[in-house]
Amino acid sequence: MTLTVRVIAPDKTVWDSEAQEVILPSTTGQLGILGGHAPLLTALDTGVMRVRAEKDWMPIALMGGFAEVEADEVTILVNGAERGDAIDKEEARLGYQEAEARLQKAESADLQEQIQAKQALKRARARLQAAGGMVN
Repeated sequence: MTLTVRVIAPDKTVWDSEAQEVILPSTTGQLGILGGHAPLLTALDTGVMRVRAEKDWMPIALMGGFAEVEADEVTILVNGAERGDAIDKEEARLGYQEAEARLQKAESADLQEQIQAKQALKRARARLQAAGGMVN
């Protein structure tokens, strides 16, 4: 049984195709969706979604949002998203290193700066993982 999967960001549709399986970064952990799944509405965390179309897996970096599953249709509305094959791995690695450095500097800053630095690190980690890079 196949699923129709749509990943929609404010500026573009990142994915709109059939898939065999989807793994989502929900706020409570990884969530696997197969054909025939029960209806579901869930919040998504910043992280990497994986879509299996045929035999290959496509990683997509998600920047938080919501997913709805109903009648073998998975609709994902996110604040931002990027397909892994569209992310330059070296650029993502540099962005991750910069975000780590920002977080270290923010440890002595105010709470708002710490929160922003942690969010920036989560986004950078998702981009690097989606590009196929390894994170410490």
